Amino acid sequence: MPPLPELASYLGIGAVVGFFAGLLGIGGGLITVSSLALMFAAHGYPPEYVMHMAVGTSLAVIVAGSWSSFRAHHRHGAVDWEVVRAMTPGLLGGVLAGAIVARFLPTAFLKYFFLAVMAAITAQMAFSLRPKPSRALPGRVALAAVAAGIGLISSLMGGGAAAVGVPFLTWCNMSTHRAIGTVAAMGFPLALAGTAGYIVSGWSAERLPPGSVGFVYLPAFIAIAIPSMLLAPVGAKLAHRLKGATLRRIFAAFLVVTGVKLAVSV
Repeated sequence: MPPLPELASYLGIGAVVGFFAGLLGIGGGLITVSSLALMFAAHGYPPEYVMHMAVGTSLAVIVAGSWSSFRAHHRHGAVDWEVVRAMTPGLLGGVLAGAIVARFLPTAFLKYFFLAVMAAITAQMAFSLRPKPSRALPGRVALAAVAAGIGLISSLMGGGAAAVGVPFLTWCNMSTHRAIGTVAAMGFPLALAGTAGYIVSGWSAERLPPGSVGFVYLPAFIAIAIPSMLLAPVGAKLAHRLKGATLRRIFAAFLVVTGVKLAVSV
């Protein structure tokens, strides 16, 4: 059992993660990874695995948060299940590949990869650097290929499927609310596969703290997951009261704060 201040920090992270998971259709990986990387480094966990543990634990948290989030969006009729079925196979392939590759990547690479993707996404969201939402969704093969890329990126970042998936689906003329709900539904199988991948890839890693199962740190996972599940429906309920443009501005501001935090954390 971690000390009480550490446990309280995990619970606080979980509350924020759950709210944003419901509001923006994300699993909270962007908050979780940066926060855990900072905490793991401060507690002296193996520096070569700080980002690996943050990413693996984040994916485990997303399993719980995304389940609650996508069920809430489904109740509002905001999940396109045909798109989910078309993209899930590619998504799973990409996330498993990313988990395997991550075992051989240094912490510095994972950190700067995260920051680079965040910078690109933030610019796109803040300045609307995207084609007009006038094209139709591509066929199943193309959707699976795009999903594989989303899965790979999400696996290396510990989340972020919404950061790529929502702009892609809105570019393909899907409404913001429906895109958020659809990506939230895909986040559940993505997180399951990613968690399994990081458990396996970190199984033989040395000097991991007690309570670790591979690269998943169980005390943090449990303490973050519980409030995350409780707060996700609250965020989802609020999301359906806001306009799409408002959600995009919140999303962009969220990415800026997260990127800056990670840049100074490890």
